[in-house]
Amino acid sequence: MANILLGASNRAVIKRWLGLLPKNTKTDTAMTLSDFLQKCVSKNHDLVIVHRSFIDVKAFMELRKLTPMLKYFLLSDEPNEEEGLAFLKLGIVGYGNTYISPNRMAEAIRVVSGGGVWLGQKVIQFLIQETYNRTKRGSSEKKERTSLDGLTRAEWRIAEMVAMGRSNLEIAADLGITERTVKAHLTSIYEKTKTGSRLNLALLINKLE
Repeated sequence: MANILLGASNRAVIKRWLGLLPKNTKTDTAMTLSDFLQKCVSKNHDLVIVHRSFIDVKAFMELRKLTPMLKYFLLSDEPNEEEGLAFLKLGIVGYGNTYISPNRMAEAIRVVSGGGVWLGQKVIQFLIQETYNRTKRGSSEKKERTSLDGLTRAEWRIAEMVAMGRSNLEIAADLGITERTVKAHLTSIYEKTKTGSRLNLALLINKLE
């Protein structure tokens, strides 16, 4: 049973998050920063979901020093790449929208609880583009294809476009196929390459893993 702490000063936000969590989840809440900090330090939580407006960068840096092993999932009313990357460097394991959908919340909790990192689509696309640009500026050594050998020609083309930072919609338009077909190809690609996500696939292709 997961033990999750929710930190936000907005009662409606806390109530909404509680409604999104699995029924067998053990929860704790904090609506003041002092209470939140105390619970983070003194209690044994598996995951902390915190509202961006609840804590600033300086306070979070201090909190991370006190709780280096605690997993933090940051949700923001207006998530953006700069904010997401800044907090990612400080050690968060998840970043997304405060009003995340039930399905995406469930997926995010599954990913971060399993030791992964879960990010909003815009931040993922930005990271993919950055890794692609860095790779092109760096070594031109031929890519290793160990786990990519099983891909079909169509799957390989889509995987390359993902690694360039293209969205599903852009890929569909470029290849003259439906977005649903792109998603189906990606499901097969993730399974064959054992990457499981868009970002991991891009990192593999761009030789950054």
